[in-house]
Amino acid sequence: MNRIISNLLVYGQLPEDSILWQLADICEKLKSGTESRETLRTRVFGQVKNLLTVATDYAFDKNLWHNYLTFLLITNENPFSLVCEKMGAQEGTVNCFVKHDFETFMKLFEYDFSWLEEELSVDCFTHLTHYKAIRKKELMYNKNVSEKVRTLSEKLETARDSEEFFRHVTDFYRDYGVGMFGLNKAFRIKGNEDGSIEFLPINNMDTVMLDDLIGYELQKQKLVENTRAFVEGKAANNVLLFGDSGTGKSTSIKAIVNQFYPQGLRMIEIYKHQFKNLSAVIARIKNRNYKFVIYMDDLSFEEFEVEYKFLKAVIEGGVETKPDNVLIYATSNRRHLIKETLSDRNDMEHGEDMHRSDTMEEKLSLVNRFGLSIFYAKPDKNGFNDMAVKLARRAGITEEEMSDEEICYEANRFEMRGGGLSGRTAQQFVNYLLTVK
Repeated sequence: MNRIISNLLVYGQLPEDSILWQLADICEKLKSGTESRETLRTRVFGQVKNLLTVATDYAFDKNLWHNYLTFLLITNENPFSLVCEKMGAQEGTVNCFVKHDFETFMKLFEYDFSWLEEELSVDCFTHLTHYKAIRKKELMYNKNVSEKVRTLSEKLETARDSEEFFRHVTDFYRDYGVGMFGLNKAFRIKGNEDGSIEFLPINNMDTVMLDDLIGYELQKQKLVENTRAFVEGKAANNVLLFGDSGTGKSTSIKAIVNQFYPQGLRMIEIYKHQFKNLSAVIARIKNRNYKFVIYMDDLSFEEFEVEYKFLKAVIEGGVETKPDNVLIYATSNRRHLIKETLSDRNDMEHGEDMHRSDTMEEKLSLVNRFGLSIFYAKPDKNGFNDMAVKLARRAGITEEEMSDEEICYEANRFEMRGGGLSGRTAQQFVNYLLTVK
């Protein structure tokens, strides 16, 4: 196997600790006799465990070896795969090298581990290539990634030659992209000590859609119109969703990502303490063939916090222009985002030659950098009752079990315990009804 993968050219930059390289090294050490069988058996079990971990994360099934090789192909970001992501397969000499690599992958697809099993007295690979996965809830794995990997894996294992293999892989790059951005809807980031960042996929993102949010039709319409223009390559604005808590601001953004994911929309959630990494995030995504919403939930700043300056520089006014494939969507309970003090409103601070109005103007200028501000207000009592009834009916509570009037009466009693009039309280009330049903 070592001899096989050493022939890879375009796809040869695989980490040495990857399952593929480690298995190749085990095969090489076994043939050369440079490592004991007991040690190699332990190493095999370690790599099988790693493969099972990946398979569990993405709900692979049937042939885990083929699924794993397919996963390597669709997550390998190299110059060829990135071009295919943007333009599909193009004529060029590089295709000869890529097809050579795909011939190598076809050999790996057909690799016979029986000799290894016999030499080390193990039967792991027989089970891995005829695997029956335990059914699990969708929130326990990334269903979207799982389905894509398994579908492509089945196509590749039946490819007649490298030309057909090439077509399947490059069609996938064109349709879905390459790497984690091609496979996942949403990400968080992790900043490293050396200043670099990692994108961490969010595998259990809420599957909510805009229709699940009762009311706020005008607000949802504005958000949809802006996002549709964005994914279609038209002019669009950064968006601030502000207003009372529990009114559906965060839900709206999650729903908009779910709605426009098939059109190439991705979301990166970033926290206030990570604003210093914003430039690094944008540098990593600006040349990708996706539209990115950088999502900031519950955005607000205290008087002493200066992270808002990083945000201002990125949104508008920095040295480097924000790329066309990036927008910022933020939610906040504060209209002006930054807490003001009474001294901010005094033009001159006593005893100091400092214009406080300038300070306040700097703070207020942040919200002006969001071209679209959408207000989410608390519902009145009638609106709250309407939410409670519709959510209850959607949850399966029939009129025979509770009439509309009974739902409204109980919902108002529930709200008086301290939840306040909001969509969140209405949903909590319905959850309560389901527990006592």
